[in-house]
Amino acid sequence: IKVVVLFINPRYFQITVVANTKIEIDMKNLVVYYFVVIVPFAIIIFLARTDMINSNWFVYSMFFYLFIYRTYTDGKRLADKGLIEKKDAWKLIIPFYRNRFFKDLYLR
Repeated sequence: IKVVVLFINPRYFQITVVANTKIEIDMKNLVVYYFVVIVPFAIIIFLARTDMINSNWFVYSMFFYLFIYRTYTDGKRLADKGLIEKKDAWKLIIPFYRNRFFKDLYLR
């Protein structure tokens, strides 16, 4: 990671971060997968319980988590394991489609 600091005047400065690295998470590992799935859900619940987000944002967050984030993470795990192709990961949004991969997603 390169960090470039540009000083414009003594009272103001701007930091520009240019990342040249690609972070790749090994979704084949079951512990890593559960961590990636449970932590965002726990954060949403924590924010809702402590009234840091209102009920509208809670619902928006849950829809994003369930339909976009979980579809992506489950698709990535199945693609990394070689069970589906990356281009077919969007099909996991179809109701009950991911049930055919239940053992591979959650138990192996």
